[in-house]
Amino acid sequence: MKPLDGLVVLDVSRVLACPFASMVLAELGAEVIKVEEPREGDETRRFEPRLSRDSAYYFACNRSKRSITVNLRSPDGQRIVQELAQQADAFIENFPPGTLARYGLDYATLANLNPRLVYVSCTGFGQSGPYAKKRGYDTVFQAMGGLMSLTGEKGGGPVKPGLPVADLTSGLWVAVGLLAMLAGRARTGRGGRLDFSMLDGQVALLTVAAARYFALGEVPPRLGTEHPGRVPSASFRCRDGKYAHITASDQHWAPLCRALALEDWGAAYPTNEARVARREEVMARLTEAVARLDRAELLARLDAAGVPVGPVNDLAEVLADPHVRARGLVGSFDYPEVGEFPALALPFKFLGWDDPQIGAPPALGEHTEEVLRERLGYSAERIAALRASGAI
Repeated sequence: MKPLDGLVVLDVSRVLACPFASMVLAELGAEVIKVEEPREGDETRRFEPRLSRDSAYYFACNRSKRSITVNLRSPDGQRIVQELAQQADAFIENFPPGTLARYGLDYATLANLNPRLVYVSCTGFGQSGPYAKKRGYDTVFQAMGGLMSLTGEKGGGPVKPGLPVADLTSGLWVAVGLLAMLAGRARTGRGGRLDFSMLDGQVALLTVAAARYFALGEVPPRLGTEHPGRVPSASFRCRDGKYAHITASDQHWAPLCRALALEDWGAAYPTNEARVARREEVMARLTEAVARLDRAELLARLDAAGVPVGPVNDLAEVLADPHVRARGLVGSFDYPEVGEFPALALPFKFLGWDDPQIGAPPALGEHTEEVLRERLGYSAERIAALRASGAI
């Protein structure tokens, strides 16, 4: 049994943040019914790279769901979603504020039909505030939320991370908020609405950077891979051109210096406070010492000395890493016209519950008739009529 077995989630969201959240819920055991537009579906099905009918992008955040096609502009389509919402535990949407009210699918309407419903609205800037109607994407939220200002080399311009961090972390925030509301409902019997702003989610991640600002009034500069409050904590180029990342606290400093044959010099900087004060000098000497070693030798020395270190792996190296493989993080699913396709597992190992399993993403509308028949009791004739009218 999985932790969320029996939970029913109606998901009318698209693209990345909320679909990622609902995929996490699905592989933890929830039944996620993904509602998509007829013919086109979630626009990520058409993103590159394409694999037959659908895309690798779509595969990445829509596994283990059921897909139904419903025209939300059709009164019959709206009625279908309302009827499904009456049976659901949670409802997830990421339409611009006010859009679903035009379709009778807003929180007030659905909560009146199902007072236990947990309704999640995920938008760029929230349901209120001066930016509520402003449009944005992942990189806009990274920029406005401060992440880009913190990312980049010393003296250089802002840089976005190599992943859509605002989208992915928003998905995790949505999953956390939804599960928190379900836990509260278990005690009160009442549902509710979550107003989640992706900008809010990015601001909330500033954590230690904001703490430094609150304490010191410091607007953090871009430091590349270096840490603003710890030296050393950075990536170093080795003799073979490969990079390793070293992070050493005070208890690691002496072992690090011994491993690099810098013990006498390092004795002058026993505390992090001293090393931060002489950052440039300390980093220059460490950079010079690391550059004399191939990465494999550096890693072996520092691992033997108990100093935290790791290779800066590219994607291929990560996916081939023996520890990553041993932990079962790389698996696969089968998809029509594609065959076996690799996928990343959820990073949970449970004791007392079944671990999540990688499931296949649904083809567009794959489960429409099944869901309407089994959940709503629709006859074959009624389903055929809905299809003929364009409602599904």
